[in-house]
Amino acid sequence: MPKYVIEREIPGAGKLTAQQLRVISQASCGIVQTLGPQIQWIQSYVADDKIYCVYIAPNADIIREHARRGQFPANRIAEVKTVIDPTTAEVALARS
Repeated sequence: MPKYVIEREIPGAGKLTAQQLRVISQASCGIVQTLGPQIQWIQSYVADDKIYCVYIAPNADIIREHARRGQFPANRIAEVKTVIDPTTAEVALARS
């Protein structure tokens, strides 16, 4: 199943309180449950004025529907094509 990164422009996101983030998270989880098992929220990263969310879903349309129902912005939705990390370099160095 494809993985997506969603960029949500939310001014002041980095200043949201733990309680505010809990309420947002609860709303998101509730919507995910109504959309069914084909969509899964993995995690999110809160920055100054943006929240970056990682989801698994069959397509970007269901991500948009989640955003619409939750009244969350989904300014950019990008399908993850490949994941790399430091071990990617180790494999390449081992082959040299």
